[in-house]
Amino acid sequence: MWPRDRRWLSIQGAAATLLMLFGLTVSAANAAEGDVPDALAIAAEVDELILAELRKADVEPAGRTNDEDLLRRVYLDLAGRLPTPQETTSFGLDTDPEKRSKIIDQSLASEGYAENWARYWRDVIFADPAEMQSRLMAGTFETWMKDQLQQNRSWDQITTDLLTATGNVERNGATALLVAHSGDPAEVAADVSRIFLGIQLECANCHDHPTDKWKREQFHQLAAYFPRAEFRVRRADGGLVREVVSVNAAPLGRSGDRMFENPEGIVRRLDRNGDGLLSRSEASLFSPIAKVFDRLLEAGDANEDGSLTAEEMKKIPPPPDQAGRSTPEYLMPDLYDPASGGTLVHPTFFLDGSRPGIELDDLTRRQSLADSITSPDNPWFARAVVNRVWTEMLGDGFYASVDDLGPEREVRFPEALQALTDGFTASGYDVQWLLRTIANTEAYQRQIRDRAAGEEALPFASALPTRLRSDQIYTALTQALEIEESAGTRTRRGRGPYANLTPRNSFHLLFAADPSTPREDVTGNVPQALFLMNSPALRDYFAVEGSARLARLLEELPGDGEAIVELYLVTLCRRPSSSEERVCLEYVAQVGNRSEAFEDLLWGLLNSAEFVSRR
Repeated sequence: MWPRDRRWLSIQGAAATLLMLFGLTVSAANAAEGDVPDALAIAAEVDELILAELRKADVEPAGRTNDEDLLRRVYLDLAGRLPTPQETTSFGLDTDPEKRSKIIDQSLASEGYAENWARYWRDVIFADPAEMQSRLMAGTFETWMKDQLQQNRSWDQITTDLLTATGNVERNGATALLVAHSGDPAEVAADVSRIFLGIQLECANCHDHPTDKWKREQFHQLAAYFPRAEFRVRRADGGLVREVVSVNAAPLGRSGDRMFENPEGIVRRLDRNGDGLLSRSEASLFSPIAKVFDRLLEAGDANEDGSLTAEEMKKIPPPPDQAGRSTPEYLMPDLYDPASGGTLVHPTFFLDGSRPGIELDDLTRRQSLADSITSPDNPWFARAVVNRVWTEMLGDGFYASVDDLGPEREVRFPEALQALTDGFTASGYDVQWLLRTIANTEAYQRQIRDRAAGEEALPFASALPTRLRSDQIYTALTQALEIEESAGTRTRRGRGPYANLTPRNSFHLLFAADPSTPREDVTGNVPQALFLMNSPALRDYFAVEGSARLARLLEELPGDGEAIVELYLVTLCRRPSSSEERVCLEYVAQVGNRSEAFEDLLWGLLNSAEFVSRR
């Protein structure tokens, strides 16, 4: 339900309002077209509300950006690639007053759309995994997520799949969220709250939240939805099978840790030096064991050699709170007595205090959490993804952070956020609807305007230049240099999460940034700059002899002025200014060797801040 009375700008919006007021939801996959709020109308309303706040603050917004910059912005944000010189020229010559909304729709219909945003969500989930080994399944998740976006499955459906997934992690990409944290309930709970609710609950793991109302018990009650979802690695058919399974009737195991149902297998798997002992350094290779290893040593290290044998692990007595229990439940650790089993807590959704019940099987309790999170009665679900996507596209958000919202946090332009959130909810959590609406706002299409150092003016009065994500930079490079990307090509072989890397994945390791980092703080670093300037992988493509693109450009355009214009269109997707063209012409004349001069110009454009930025 919406907390304020406001005018919808379309009949469709009014219909959706009534549906929401009566507690009805519209699935993005099944909603009739007339039930979905009009994206252009909601975009206009959002702009009106932002403009009203800017006027109150006596801030004059910047005008619309030009066609060249808008086209590049839309293609990178929605399709994940640069426009070609032909597309840039055609768009500039198009006199259709609706061409901007049409190019947005075309970008969302392109194959690159799903791939681009699948990579974004991959980075969200795998930005800080509990185990580096979990990144081995990042590609599986990316493929799965791409398929979800291509089908335009709604955000609540995608979220539910991520929260309730089981199975082989190499076949089911929806297991990524659990695998990224090795099934650790506390780690999973922290990420669930952060990603799907925009609330940083992790601070309440060890104590009551210092700046929010959340209590420590509430954090662990959220974690209590996950103790029966386990990430396992087992041997089968001569290899290892990694899977997420529901543990509903298995014994709790020793010391409250289900991983010790098979101590011999654990020692055999982690015993790197073959001495039959599990040391602290060896235990650190597996996050769930590493977190309780000191407690296990205290309880089971009979000869006090600082390591454990399988026999010692078997003799560790069960904690008093868990003696006689036959099914795994969640224990909130006792900070003052880490060796104890902790306090039994049952799943409770911290936002409304709802409880699914006790002694429930794994999938029932996880489905219950998914229902609570995605309910239209929970405003934080839609608000979190709206603020996150808006921030990614505009460089600044309604909240200062994409994953630290919460009731005690300051929100900027609250009415505009509410309008966009209401529309997204009424659309059936349609991700394409959200992207289409944001891209059609004047706020998104504004010009960049200089800001004074340290200036803390209201956002959205002008566009904010931000650094592109690693995949966008890589795609832009391969486009500009006409490098044929082969997903099957490997740059490195070996073991572990860095084995069998493709060129794109190798590039991603160097250029990746956490999507939750404020966009203005992502500025690049020295190794990245050195790679773009000196990498042997790129050097040959800058040369006329090694670059089919540059060689063909110079052959087809004998005039230096024409070639310079084309070079700018190929790299920066715009025509050079008169001063830029003059400087380039003077440089070509000064060098005296046309090929060498244009190699330098290409190198300079691809190493410019503009090339790696959204402008």
